[in-house]
Amino acid sequence: MRIVSICPSNTELVAYLGQTSMLVGVDNYSDYPEEVKDLPKLGPDLSIDMDAVEQLKPDLVLASLSVPGMEKNIEGLKEKGLPYIILNPNSLKEISEDLKVVGNKLGMKELGEEKADQFLNEIEACRQKALTRADQPSLYWEWWPKPIFTPGKANWLTEISELAGARNIFDTEPEASVQTDWENVKQKNPDHICMVWVGVKEEKMNPDLVRKRPGWTEMKAVQEDRIHVLEESLFCRPSPRLLEGLKRLTFVLGEK
Repeated sequence: MRIVSICPSNTELVAYLGQTSMLVGVDNYSDYPEEVKDLPKLGPDLSIDMDAVEQLKPDLVLASLSVPGMEKNIEGLKEKGLPYIILNPNSLKEISEDLKVVGNKLGMKELGEEKADQFLNEIEACRQKALTRADQPSLYWEWWPKPIFTPGKANWLTEISELAGARNIFDTEPEASVQTDWENVKQKNPDHICMVWVGVKEEKMNPDLVRKRPGWTEMKAVQEDRIHVLEESLFCRPSPRLLEGLKRLTFVLGEK
């Protein structure tokens, strides 16, 4: 079966199923696992070259609506008459359901169910471990610096925070993505600041820019130098690799 993935999280989901060999093309940002780097690149995930996708003669295209603007890709797939499914999970449970959906589409229903259960079992083990943590540090996740965007209650990073024994300071906002401002974050005074700017490599994120914001030197996270530059690929993609991000976050927060 010939599969094309036009979103990094979908590529990583196929990898979790152990079916990377079925991929014949991916978007420009798909960089995991290592072997996909040699596949034909089909353009940025917000602007896929549909002619190039069509030339690969896929049996299935894994599309996404995880980022605003991806609707254009869906329209292109429809125009070309290409077979596709849309994956758009916000929660860890929904990621597990997508493992089943893709497994079924690949003719591997049992594998999909097995991998979904494995994913959920790992989550449950982390949840039980989090219960043993004495404190519950508060986290501010920064997706984008200006204007500020941060995950809300409906997003997977609220769950990842909880699984690390911590709390997302914007878990009171019902939506998945929240636009806020510097003053609001300052008033919430988080214990930790987690920088995960979407699409930006770690070496290009500068914690000094955060420290210079008006009044932020009064915040606990800044005073105690708890500004963490984290791999956005481990936190901003709704895929099973979020569990790697969870391990990284737990290490950063320190075992308690």
